[in-house]
Amino acid sequence: MRPKFLTTAAAAALCAGLGSAAQAEDLTLCWAAWDPANALVELSKDFEAQSGHKMNFEFVPWPNFADRMLNELNSGGKLCDLMIGDSQWIGGAAEAGHYVKLNDFFDANGISMADFVPATVTGYSEWPKNTPNYWALPAFGDVVGWTYRKDWFERPEIMAAFKEKYGRDIAPPATFAELKDIAEFFQGRDIDGKTVYGASIYTERGSEGITMGAMGVLYSFGFKYENPDKPYDMAGFVNSDAAVAGLEFYKALYDCCVPPGSSNGYMSEGIDAFKSGQVAMQMNFAFTWPGFEADPNVGGGKTGYLVNPAGPGGEQFAQLGGQGISVVAYSEKQEAALEYIKWFAQQDVQEKWWKSGGFSCLRSVVEAPDFAASQPYAQTFLDSMAIVKDFWAEPTYATLLQATQKRFHDYVVAGQGTAKEALDGLVADWTETFEDDSKL
Repeated sequence: MRPKFLTTAAAAALCAGLGSAAQAEDLTLCWAAWDPANALVELSKDFEAQSGHKMNFEFVPWPNFADRMLNELNSGGKLCDLMIGDSQWIGGAAEAGHYVKLNDFFDANGISMADFVPATVTGYSEWPKNTPNYWALPAFGDVVGWTYRKDWFERPEIMAAFKEKYGRDIAPPATFAELKDIAEFFQGRDIDGKTVYGASIYTERGSEGITMGAMGVLYSFGFKYENPDKPYDMAGFVNSDAAVAGLEFYKALYDCCVPPGSSNGYMSEGIDAFKSGQVAMQMNFAFTWPGFEADPNVGGGKTGYLVNPAGPGGEQFAQLGGQGISVVAYSEKQEAALEYIKWFAQQDVQEKWWKSGGFSCLRSVVEAPDFAASQPYAQTFLDSMAIVKDFWAEPTYATLLQATQKRFHDYVVAGQGTAKEALDGLVADWTETFEDDSKL
């Protein structure tokens, strides 16, 4: 029989300090293969020194991460003792018993979810949402925002040409209408003898890319997943006139203002387009920002950072990214894995995590008086995390996501049908999924 829950007594035993509740173990932490994972490897050397445990890591590239790790969980595999799983997995992992419920452990060790940024608790830890049932510790805060070529915006000839065309000064866009004007202005423009383009946006079809990109626009235009007063009642909310306008805008931005060959781009393609000087603006998750600051081409004050802009009615939201860290229920080393969670939750560790390129979710770190000035993007990160929304975290999220990917890509990139037809179809798809899941 697999150990789904650590006993309260075993959890309480960890109160005495690291290394006291379990013999030295080899632990494996599973996550995506990206820069923050490399930073975590370095950070975890402190845990090894303090605890006597040895940390191993299994990192999988993002395009394959969900398939690989969800297969591992669904098969009851013992590869991972700790899992930094995506935010959308939390419902399925909780209901299927893949993750250890952490409430007793948190209580025994004085770990309060009130100490973490509220959006990250809801997004990464809770299931059901908005209930005090915790399956992960918020580990890496992330959100879709924008970078822009601040050095281009500040060139006198660019400033003069923009003002002549639009009758206003070029400035970081506060609204999507302003963003589109700037993207159109730069599209095909010659800068330093090179043709540049307006913006890099998410269009990837295979995993989650175009959904993560388009949703950030749809939220700010007025899209809602369901009737606030009636769960899973989607007609008139998913396909509202405002949502249709948002999807039409996303297609218009794709049609007017992206580089050639942008029909299937996600995070890495956006990074490459921005670092190589192809685009004036780039949509991407905040995790990319430390890398831009360190880059010889776009670092050193050349890059500015933007909160996802507001829509035509003044609403402003951003797509949540990021992950929580969980103890895998199939692990035979749960006590040692919980030691890692306890260590990671400490303020000094979280401060070091931020300084090393991780995005801490601990309020005492991100709300410290000197936090906003600690990095050029720190204030933008804070402002962005205050307006986040997330995709469905239902156990059937993968089916819901596949339908969204197809509907959005077929319309935005392939030019099939209308935005209204795409969203009407999405309501039908999601309704069928929830009916099959006995939610309707």
